[in-house]
Amino acid sequence: MYRAIKIFLITVCLTFSGLTFSGVIISSEVQAQDDIHVLIDALGVGDFPEREAAIKALVASKDQHVSQILQQLSDGLLYVNSDGGPVLLQGGTDDEPTYSDPITGEAAADVDPDLMTKVKINNALRGVIGAATSQLTLMSPDRSARLAAAQGLLKDADPANLDLLNSALAAEKDAEIKNTMEAARAVLLLKTDASVEDKKAAIDTIAARGNRDALTILTTTLETAPDDLKPAIQADISSINRSLALWDIVQNIWYGLSLGSVLLLAAIGLAITFGVMGVINMAHGEMVMIGAYTTYVVQEYITSAFPELADYSLAFAVPAAFVFTGFVGLVIERAVIRYLYGRPLETLLATWGVSLILQQAVRSIFGPTNREVRNPTWMSGVFDLGGLSITWNRLWIIVFSMVVFVALLLLLKRSAFGLQMRAVTQNRRMASSMGIRTGWVDAFTFALGSGIAGIAGVALSQIDNVSPNLGQSYIIDSFMVVVFGGVGNLWGTLVGALSLGVVNKFLEPFAGAVLGKILVLVLIILFIQKRPRGLFALKGRAVEA
Repeated sequence: MYRAIKIFLITVCLTFSGLTFSGVIISSEVQAQDDIHVLIDALGVGDFPEREAAIKALVASKDQHVSQILQQLSDGLLYVNSDGGPVLLQGGTDDEPTYSDPITGEAAADVDPDLMTKVKINNALRGVIGAATSQLTLMSPDRSARLAAAQGLLKDADPANLDLLNSALAAEKDAEIKNTMEAARAVLLLKTDASVEDKKAAIDTIAARGNRDALTILTTTLETAPDDLKPAIQADISSINRSLALWDIVQNIWYGLSLGSVLLLAAIGLAITFGVMGVINMAHGEMVMIGAYTTYVVQEYITSAFPELADYSLAFAVPAAFVFTGFVGLVIERAVIRYLYGRPLETLLATWGVSLILQQAVRSIFGPTNREVRNPTWMSGVFDLGGLSITWNRLWIIVFSMVVFVALLLLLKRSAFGLQMRAVTQNRRMASSMGIRTGWVDAFTFALGSGIAGIAGVALSQIDNVSPNLGQSYIIDSFMVVVFGGVGNLWGTLVGALSLGVVNKFLEPFAGAVLGKILVLVLIILFIQKRPRGLFALKGRAVEA
């Protein structure tokens, strides 16, 4: 009873105290009250005006639980007994609700669900809660919370928050957050009765951001702006449009390089396989698929056995995928392909059959549904570079593909195995007469190409669905890259992959993804009519024969 009397007195004081959002004046009794529960219980007393006063009193208390309570109120989770009593948090189900303390979570005893009613709020109170939440987060010691609040104000652009934003801006020291706050303040000023000079400065602040959000704001402002400001706004809009057009070109180039790096990883193993042995390996895509599933298995094992190393599972997956897919490739070469050299049609049909067997084997082991391979934290997220939006996983894949390319180039140019491989490529009969075991060179070359395809699967698992059909999405593109760049030439594969990636990304906005690929295929067919050996043709007597 005593607690209910205190709640009633608080409500009366708050109702007639002439509260404002910037300064809450409460009685000395409330100021001395340290029990946050009393302020929470005030939310369940009276109508909407009293509830608004209670919300502002909560904010003024600066208690660490205020944000939590306001969120619960906004979500409609706070309930109070219709006969009076404390405000409680509802949980459980609609049929069997439970009630607990909104702060501690301690279960409440002797609660009759039939007597409990929701603490209701209207649209006006939702605005008060939103403003109060913004106030709390703008002054939060947590940098990410302040940045999110500033970005929220920039998006909502409610002029009622201008005074709050000015106070937060004066206290802010972080450069990025301050810049966001200044932009939000400029947007808010445009919606007030500020002077023409202030609005002109606000327009300059918005235009300086130079992004699409700024363009949208200026375009909207142009319709209602005074005649004195319209020429300046139109000039800023034109300037931003020109800048964005240039950034769009750069962004498309980046997307093209990103796609090209994926094509390079998928095609580079096929380039050396096709180039050295002349084998049309239709199972190459399945090597990529096996590499992706190896990544999945390694990640699942490390996550369960060594959870502290889960973020570094890719470091273990790369060598595992290379070794396992290389072994599978070696088995395929020894069991099937070595009997079909010199018969390209038979190798095409045989490897196509092998691809079907491998797909069905994976379906039998892992099932037909997609498997999730999680991105490590260092490959997650997006960052902006000027007007570019760059994802970390794509950036790391580009770096990874270049590392693989350089490592393979060094292997072919600086190792004894690379020397023998190049000798077999250029003149198989002469290499054999010099004592090189061409059969084993073929076998290990096929294993190397398969192993690199497995590494490609590790990278693709970070950006694509891991499924039995994964390899089918890249096999045709891989052959196009190899034919366009020059069969067996690594530099040609690099240039071909990046070129086709960029061309694809510039064609897609106009022709669509499918028609764009068809156009690229037509262009390649026309190109090889003039240069049958591709961009960079291999040299050698056997090749030229």
